[in-house]
Amino acid sequence: MKLETEILQADHGGYGRACAILVSGGLVSLPTETVYGLGGDARNDRAVARIFEAKGRPQFNPLIVHVPSAEVAKTYVEWSHEAEVLASAFWPGAMTLVLPIRSDAGISPLVSAGLSTLAIRVPAHPVAQELLEQFGGPVAAPSANPSGRISPTTAAHVLAGLNGRIEAVLDGGACDVGLESTIIGLADDAILLRPGGVPAEVIEAALQMKLRHHAEGAQLSAPGQMTSHYAPGAAVRLNAEVRMTGELMIGFGDVDCDLNLSAASDLTEAAANLFHHLHALDAKGATGIAVSPIPEVGLGLAINDRLRRAAAPRD
Repeated sequence: MKLETEILQADHGGYGRACAILVSGGLVSLPTETVYGLGGDARNDRAVARIFEAKGRPQFNPLIVHVPSAEVAKTYVEWSHEAEVLASAFWPGAMTLVLPIRSDAGISPLVSAGLSTLAIRVPAHPVAQELLEQFGGPVAAPSANPSGRISPTTAAHVLAGLNGRIEAVLDGGACDVGLESTIIGLADDAILLRPGGVPAEVIEAALQMKLRHHAEGAQLSAPGQMTSHYAPGAAVRLNAEVRMTGELMIGFGDVDCDLNLSAASDLTEAAANLFHHLHALDAKGATGIAVSPIPEVGLGLAINDRLRRAAAPRD
């Protein structure tokens, strides 16, 4: 059934309408500082199932639950010293923690894809914070795009992919970080499950220890680990020095290109622009997209992770 997707403003009426939709088991796309999420009540099996349906997302791929504070997070997961260190340093912010789920959490088992752990975070975006406070419950929210495609950083991106499949989009403007959250597993020792908006080096400094890294091809234990993911319609070629015939080019640094992630070689600026530029060239009908080399340091680790998945062979 095709829905009339509403565009809600971040005001009293918009928050009230968004909360009413979530309470009824509907889906609302909400802005976070990373990307727009596709939110549903994490306690409602039907709402969570609809998230998978709207995205066309495999149900073995777990979701992230969003809550307004660390104190609320503690009611859903088993807390640890490492969790306290990271939450104190980086929440609200672009970090997700994966911890053992509490037996009394009341979270739909669809959220964790049958795992004994839960991915949870406290977003920093004021619109997301206000909605979570007013709703008063946990919101499962993967990126608000068809599964495997480019993540959305504006309300327009959400509508381009999900219009007619969800009830509403709460418009909070463009996302500041533009790259999904870093995911840290803490069920055993600390492991980097997905690089993202907080660089691994900064996390290691806070924990005063080295992170293990998730092995490519290992069992999925967190969102964003699918081999082919974040993909535009066009084929993507990485580490390109020049564009080939028929390609459009995304540059980094002082290069000839169609769009530049950061002419000043600033990785923070590049992260914020990544999905926006992929969307823009995809909208131009590019058949091939070439991307300049990106340094494999700091946020470059997360940018290259997204680009490798965008360039991976598709099913």
